[in-house]
Amino acid sequence: MLSEKLKEATKTNHQILEKALVGKLKAVRSAAQYADLLKLFYGYFGGLEMNINKVIDPNLLPDNAERRKTQAIADDLQALGAGIPAKADGDALPAINNHLEALGALYVIEGSTLGGKIISKMMQQQLNIGPDALSFFASYGDDTERMWNIFKDALDHQAKNPEQEAVVIAAANQTFLKFGEWFNKNQ
Repeated sequence: MLSEKLKEATKTNHQILEKALVGKLKAVRSAAQYADLLKLFYGYFGGLEMNINKVIDPNLLPDNAERRKTQAIADDLQALGAGIPAKADGDALPAINNHLEALGALYVIEGSTLGGKIISKMMQQQLNIGPDALSFFASYGDDTERMWNIFKDALDHQAKNPEQEAVVIAAANQTFLKFGEWFNKNQ
């Protein structure tokens, strides 16, 4: 299945990005630092989602609109009294020219929800902030696993051959790499 191939083929880039993000999360000691971290996510995910929306077919992922993360991040920033940054564009983002590349990018975005519950609790404990500033990391709440499984099922039924699988995998790897570059450049 493509979702399993993606997990293995993106493992290195995923681990590199995860290590940087976890280190940053553990170092957050104030609402302002948390807002700065959210701004990094907003800029990158915001630009990424704009590009995904240009090519994704609503029939491919019927709950596509529910999966957008940018508004949740903006809501969290507003709850923290922080401004909304610009969205990434151009070379800061992976190329997304078709639904297969969009799926590769969505694999990264949707996968980020899996650790969100842990991060949400960690931020709540570290900062003593309410749930109104944690909607991005809380994501789908108790529905997170169900939403991930729905996404994986849609993903597994899209690529029809090894060439198409390679497109999705390359896009996912580029999404991880470009997010790491964005993170390092803007922190």
